Amino acid sequence: MAPMHMSSPSLATVDEHLNLAALLRERATATPAAPFAEVKDDAGEWTPVSLAEFHARVRDVAKGLVAQGVGPGDRVGIMGDTSLEWSVMDFAVLTAGGVSVPIYPSSSAKQCAWIVDDAGLAFVAAETAEQREMIAGLDSEPTALALTAAGLDQVAEAGGAVTDADLDARTADVVLDDLASIIYTSGTTGRPKGAMLTHGNLVVHCANIELDPHFGAFVQGETRVLLFLPLAHVFARLAMVLALSSGAVIGYTPNHKTLAADLAGFRPTWMPLVPRVLETIYNRADAAQSGIKKKIFRWSAWVARKVSMAQETGGHGIVLRAQFAVADALVLKKIRHLMGGQLGYVLAGGAKLTPQVGHFFRGLGVTVMQGYGLTETTAAHMGTPSTDQVMGTVGHPIAGCEITLAEDGEVLARGVNLFTGYWNAPEATAEVMRDGWFATGDLGEIHDGNLTITGRKKEILVLSSGKNIQPAVLEDSIRSHPAIQDSVVIGDGRHFVSAVVTLDPVLLPTWLKAHDLPDMTLEEASMNERVRELIGRAIAAANEHVSRAEAIREYRILPREFTEAREEITASLKIRRAVVMEHFADVIESIYAKKDKNPPGSPA
Repeated sequence: MAPMHMSSPSLATVDEHLNLAALLRERATATPAAPFAEVKDDAGEWTPVSLAEFHARVRDVAKGLVAQGVGPGDRVGIMGDTSLEWSVMDFAVLTAGGVSVPIYPSSSAKQCAWIVDDAGLAFVAAETAEQREMIAGLDSEPTALALTAAGLDQVAEAGGAVTDADLDARTADVVLDDLASIIYTSGTTGRPKGAMLTHGNLVVHCANIELDPHFGAFVQGETRVLLFLPLAHVFARLAMVLALSSGAVIGYTPNHKTLAADLAGFRPTWMPLVPRVLETIYNRADAAQSGIKKKIFRWSAWVARKVSMAQETGGHGIVLRAQFAVADALVLKKIRHLMGGQLGYVLAGGAKLTPQVGHFFRGLGVTVMQGYGLTETTAAHMGTPSTDQVMGTVGHPIAGCEITLAEDGEVLARGVNLFTGYWNAPEATAEVMRDGWFATGDLGEIHDGNLTITGRKKEILVLSSGKNIQPAVLEDSIRSHPAIQDSVVIGDGRHFVSAVVTLDPVLLPTWLKAHDLPDMTLEEASMNERVRELIGRAIAAANEHVSRAEAIREYRILPREFTEAREEITASLKIRRAVVMEHFADVIESIYAKKDKNPPGSPA
């Protein structure tokens, strides 16, 4: 019988008074001159901000918050791109005894209104004038603060009468079990719920990651982390606290357009990412080549994947070592250089990593540690270790974490990182808690000591024949195609499986050129027969992963991408399946309408 339970004992002993504000104070006192972060100046140069400078800034802003009326336990919203100012405000709220509530910078007025009202936010620090105007215009009329350097100065100026003793009293009795943050989930199937995370969820979890011999290698020694994900994302938030806890230097890159330059300039040693970023880096590198250079690149990528696979099957033979030496000289070392030259570890989470992409980067020399977790588990709960990885799995529990599989294969989790429930939603909390275990909604299998996520429980499609279909396998395969941005597999209550796909507007021009096709808009490409034929190959490749009954029989290319503004995807890029089905109902019905034997857009 397959194992149903996996656990890793907690390795960290943490003083109950080491809340997040105390953690910062402790680090700043121990090594005041050590850099907390480096930020780009107007000339694009990276300049250090010491722990002492950061701590002083946090305390000044915290005094200003206290002076403006932020009381113990009050919730304060933070809305902005990844930046030093975001970190300052987060720790300032905590130092003032408050609770920080991240809001994605891309959130609509409707989404903001729900979080502001549900969390009871009297203050929201927002980065842009447009965001502040939107916040100030909400019915509850919260006070909008400017999440900018000048805005933080204004907040700090208000706190001149607040003494150090007054401020220290705010957190004197705060312990690990006290609430630190409310992070709202993506809300793929309904309204976002506020997951309540304690100081201990973050502090103790980070301490265990550092001490775990299977996972902690990436934070040992002098390390540098480039934060690219929005700090509203629990994964980026965990990385920020882990950097403080372990002594890593943080670099901030809020814009995907500057990611390439920031990788080269900041030169990180580790980086948290969602898999799509890795897929985009690979696809752009591939699309940038043509002719003989493309053949050399693809051969080199093949060699890199072979090297990675060999790590799981017994090592490299002499032929493979020779091939790698050539591939490295021609292509691979150039890609490492473009990523800064010292990126040793990538922590991939938030979605499933395509094994082929993972193998490429690991063969390149970047250890890709695939993690698994949710907002409710303070991000990473499982992970592939830094050695002895099995690509395609999410490894085993991090120290202090454990899982068990329910009879239907659902992954149940508990540990030092488990949230305390949903804010203002005891019924929703009760629905996901089972005798102390959190029901993740994900389905999994355990083989040889590693967990593999097989899909989402709520996303199982049941054909009219009664056949159960898990769409994740097909969708993950389709999405790995360089010209495809998203895919949604359909079939619930239908007599066969179909799919709709969207094209990537950034990579599409290069992909079209590589296939000797003229430049087109997304709508024009969706109707082009040659494009349909080429995309059909991606559908056929995905079908190879499933049985004939589960295979996609027909598909359509949609004329536009899914957008957050239309609520078709979440801020963390997860698809809202029901919304997509509603918005493209006519397209879907056209697939299942009685037509000719081979309707346009079918892969046949």
